[in-house]
Amino acid sequence: MKYIVMIGDGMADEPCARLEGKTPLAAAQKPYMNYLASMGVNGLVDTVPGGMTPESDTANLAIMGYDPRTYSRGRSPLEALSMGIEMQDDETAIRANLVSLSDEGEPYEEKRMLDHSADEIPTEQAAELIAAVQAALGGNGRTFYAGVSYRHCLIYKNCPAFTDYTRPHDILGKTIRAYLPQRRESAPFLEMQKRSFDLLNAHPLNLRRAAQGLKKANSLWFWGPGKKPSLPPFSEKYGLRATVVSAVDLIKGIGVCAGMRVVDVPGATGTLDTNYRGKLEAAADALLREGSDLVYIHVEAPDECGHRGELMNKVAAIERIDAEILGPLLKRMNDSGEDYAVLLLPDHPTPVRVRTHTHAPVPFVVYRRSQEAPSGFSVYDEESGRRGGVRIENGFELMEYFLARGREREDRI
Repeated sequence: MKYIVMIGDGMADEPCARLEGKTPLAAAQKPYMNYLASMGVNGLVDTVPGGMTPESDTANLAIMGYDPRTYSRGRSPLEALSMGIEMQDDETAIRANLVSLSDEGEPYEEKRMLDHSADEIPTEQAAELIAAVQAALGGNGRTFYAGVSYRHCLIYKNCPAFTDYTRPHDILGKTIRAYLPQRRESAPFLEMQKRSFDLLNAHPLNLRRAAQGLKKANSLWFWGPGKKPSLPPFSEKYGLRATVVSAVDLIKGIGVCAGMRVVDVPGATGTLDTNYRGKLEAAADALLREGSDLVYIHVEAPDECGHRGELMNKVAAIERIDAEILGPLLKRMNDSGEDYAVLLLPDHPTPVRVRTHTHAPVPFVVYRRSQEAPSGFSVYDEESGRRGGVRIENGFELMEYFLARGREREDRI
């Protein structure tokens, strides 16, 4: 028995006038997702517990079966783990975004957050900027590590308390003054952000980007601190060998922490133009050649399009997941003769209207090849989830529900 978990990050959304009142999920041409909904069990799941921030670390921990209220220690340590950083107990990991701030001669506090991703800066360019940051701001227990695109990491030994941070994707277009660290203990972070602007805004790479009509990656932005994480191994929890296929260090870090095999796919960027084919091949190889029982496929693109307010690109991202990963993978599984089950869902909503994550249940489908049964739905979307009749309020129970349905016939034999 093989298991496929297909995560379209941030796919869930709101009805949009430009889509004739449909959500991006409902409007997208996605025959394979629709087929799973038509022949599977549809429902809603709360992936983020009440009172917790709707972030991808919290939601994906829950989907993998780990109660975020017990195991969440912040997203940054998970990203650090994926990057191969061996954290010590006295170290804190902090997400360091390369962001684009306005550059009109105003004081730092009066600048506006133009883009949390610096126009989705390529990883190679970002690495050059982070090297300059490390040379200027590193040392004294602080080390900067380059990640993927705009997502980077600061490891800070004996870090002062840092609790008054703001997620940069929550303040797009806003003046940053009210969202800067204000507490006395947080002063080192504000100082580093200001110094980073002076360093990066005039960096030759950023001057070239501006000449090309691209936004400068002209400031660091710190958020999401956390200490060294620990999770019970997925294989011991569920008795399954699992593989994670993702472009983002956060998701790969959860996999590493849970003892899963983690695949690095060349050209996987976390953007609309990621390597869909590479993710397909990695997932198929894991299931059909390399002995994995479960593959966890995560695609960031819909979430990034939601943050950027790009409605039609979000629809296109959903369609590409369907056409270039899900459909071909289902065909290969059917051709293999293996029985298999699929869990399809977003980790959280990222509505284009608000350009950030929201706290709402998301639609899921559980499908098993050998137990197809018409559901009465022809489209996979938020409405099929609402009307599906299954509601899972504790998101960390979804994995057990999924695996239990996959094992039903095996238990009866």
